[in-house]
Amino acid sequence: MRWNGRSCAVIAAGVLTLMAAPARAGDPRTDALAQCLVRATTPADKTLLIQWIFSVISLHPDVARIATISESDRAEINRKTAAVFENLLTQTCRSEAADALRADGQAALSLSFNILGQVAARELFASPKVAAGLGELEKQINAERLKKALAPDK
Repeated sequence: MRWNGRSCAVIAAGVLTLMAAPARAGDPRTDALAQCLVRATTPADKTLLIQWIFSVISLHPDVARIATISESDRAEINRKTAAVFENLLTQTCRSEAADALRADGQAALSLSFNILGQVAARELFASPKVAAGLGELEKQINAERLKKALAPDK
């Protein structure tokens, strides 16, 4: 097993998606909503979604000391994100949202937006700077120890 930046990216992406829904929402109508959300969001919308997720996570006491976001910046991110969500649900993906809500109730929104978040996170991890940052983790991992521990028993 060879450890590299891609291996670390896979691990980090896996950790980030632990809280997310599975890649497939379930009911076909909820899947259709998720697909519409992904298709309808621009790269700027996806960046905003990542910023919003980051701004919310930064409120946790264990993270707050290393990630400071001003209240005015957080309010602006919330305002812009709400506008994107409202547009998606009331305009761009309106019929898909209505169908999904009838099929899966409120869970349809959670599942669909979690899938959108996964797509946005994948795009975030595609950044060369993020990949380089993930490579820094690789430097700290004892690859020989992992290789020995994860080798098939003989």
